Amino acid sequence: MSTTSMHRPAGTADQKALVLFSGGQDSTTCLAWALARYKTVETVGFDYGQRHSVELECRTKVLEKLRAFSSDWDTRLGEDFMLDMRSLGTISDCSLTKEKEIEWEANGLPNTFVPARNLLFFTYAAALAYRRGATVLVGGMCETDYSGYPDCRDNTLKSLQVSLSLGLDSPMVIETPLMWLDKAQTWQLAHDLGGDELVNLVRFDTHTCYMGDHTHRHDWGYGCGQCPACKLRQAGWDEFSNQM
Repeated sequence: MSTTSMHRPAGTADQKALVLFSGGQDSTTCLAWALARYKTVETVGFDYGQRHSVELECRTKVLEKLRAFSSDWDTRLGEDFMLDMRSLGTISDCSLTKEKEIEWEANGLPNTFVPARNLLFFTYAAALAYRRGATVLVGGMCETDYSGYPDCRDNTLKSLQVSLSLGLDSPMVIETPLMWLDKAQTWQLAHDLGGDELVNLVRFDTHTCYMGDHTHRHDWGYGCGQCPACKLRQAGWDEFSNQM
């Protein structure tokens, strides 16, 4: 999967890719990664009733800025799709879809875990990709810096890749370029792909905060500064910026 594809020279892949794009740091970095590799790149977002729905508003701005980033990326970046999956939020009793304090559950997972979210995202994306002629799905999941979410694991997504390909009777590749990167390395990847300009786009135009706070600005971007997503993003930024 992504552990080998990261070393493929930019621009050599002829396939169409569909990026799961939320408007956050990870998916924006993955979108830039895909634009550097695939001939055509389309994007799909999901409205699942998330409390931090401001990320959906950020998507449009980020897409506009990525189109303006380079003429090559503008040519490669195709249509954007938004899928209504609010039924997932209705059945998910978690702090990302309901007004609940973030805490750890008895099963060892934080209550920010939305059960089956990534499984459903990739399944819906695969259905869309099949009709759009895309053979590659790109997501920002990782095992290095995550909260233990089982649907972010490499083995989970490898298994899903097989199931989707069999179920569609058509090869479908899941790429996860951040799978083995920590947050500092994710910042570095953005820098490698587009220098300071892309890093600053990620800093100030993307949204990560679980609380949906896009009013308080920090060196690493906007957010409450207290939720797990903000703390992880800040720690990665601090490590990355200290190395520059």
